[in-house]
Amino acid sequence: MTTTERRYDAVVIGAGPGGYVAAMRLAQLGKKTALVEREALGGTCLNWGCIPSKALIAAANLADEVREAAGRGIVGDVRVDVAKLREFKDGVVRKLVGAIGALEKGNGVEVIRGTASFATPTAVDVETGAERLRIEAPAFIVATGATPIALPGFSVDGRDVWGAREALALTEVPARLAVIGGGVVGAELGTVYAKLGAAVTFLEAQPAILGVCDPEAVRLVQRGFRQRGVVVKVGARARGYERSADGLALRVEVDGIEETLTVDRILVAVGFRPTVEGLGLERIGVRLDERGFVVTDERCRTNVPSILVVGDLAGPPLLAHKASREGELAAEVIAGAAHVRRWKVIPSAVFTDPEIAHVGILEEEARAKGLEVTVGKFAFGALGRAVAMDRTEGFVKVIAERGSGRILGASMAGPEVSDLVAEAALAVELGATLEDVAGTVHAHPTLAEGFMEACKVALGCAVHALPRADRARRGDAR
Repeated sequence: MTTTERRYDAVVIGAGPGGYVAAMRLAQLGKKTALVEREALGGTCLNWGCIPSKALIAAANLADEVREAAGRGIVGDVRVDVAKLREFKDGVVRKLVGAIGALEKGNGVEVIRGTASFATPTAVDVETGAERLRIEAPAFIVATGATPIALPGFSVDGRDVWGAREALALTEVPARLAVIGGGVVGAELGTVYAKLGAAVTFLEAQPAILGVCDPEAVRLVQRGFRQRGVVVKVGARARGYERSADGLALRVEVDGIEETLTVDRILVAVGFRPTVEGLGLERIGVRLDERGFVVTDERCRTNVPSILVVGDLAGPPLLAHKASREGELAAEVIAGAAHVRRWKVIPSAVFTDPEIAHVGILEEEARAKGLEVTVGKFAFGALGRAVAMDRTEGFVKVIAERGSGRILGASMAGPEVSDLVAEAALAVELGATLEDVAGTVHAHPTLAEGFMEACKVALGCAVHALPRADRARRGDAR
């Protein structure tokens, strides 16, 4: 195989939400840029993660809402055409992948399909299948993301055992589905399949599902699971499975006691590890931490001057929007800007039912740290728009510094909180106070009023909630 040499000002490896954004920003800043990707533009997020899962979630939510709409005068049977739903989901992905390709081309980025491995700190070899490229550049951004963790005894085969990719392929809706792992991915996909008609059982080794979220919000999700017949087993470890006449005999140990569940498919969703295999980072001396993530500084630089790393490969939180923001930053650093990670917080959203979202510090975390905080909580059941939507389950909670009223964080559970958390993130980022938000006129009737009302509760001046005995009604946080 012949080797062709090329040279660029900068090269990005990995075209997920960190890499494709970094490449476009580099090109906008005048850099001759190449973007190397071995699979599809958009990476895991767009092709096998965030986007297809949200397409399925939206459809499953719609079907579920119509089924429960008799009280609002909407009566009728709902039938889900799995093939048509899969076609819709695939169409969403194709449209967005095409849009990214057009944006890269329009910005002058050269997209190279292949697998890259570092030969030196300023050169990678790329196997394209047809040829080998030696690509040289003074700067590289590595954005190869993370890979699902394999669970011993549960090799993903696409038949009996699924990973997230196989679950999102939506080839069928099994009658009985076991989900190993009660984190974000498992909870979201389990919710989809439960709404599409599967009998779902969660197996979570930790004491609770969704351990990174507000426990009060998690309790609402668990209540929703129970209402749909979903079983949640915590302190549960999957030990193996065998095929049986009635499906798959899944061996589970719960609090030291073994039991066997009979299911049709098993979905493994136990977390992610950094994707470093084959990159050759060890060859050029890039430092990794004890978990295998690349160590970076506040400018996304590694200990090797020519190598910057963004997104999941650089460590938690493993979130697409964090990757994109770091991709922009890394590109600007390469272009000579003196920028650093200035953002204070990264919002997070979980698309269960109800949705969960949070940003900044959680109430439980603040208490554990001994911080002096003021907490205000407002229920969606007292919000006009939520009542009109017949979506009254959930709350908005704000956590603020006692005395100053500076907002430190917020957690939410309920309708569309994945969108509502943006205002809370802005408030924390700008150092806004409870009075700042409470004094900002919000459109009525909207769900966004919930954040304003929570701030008023914390101040003791809420008019749409009963007064709290421990709060003066003057309208301040002191």
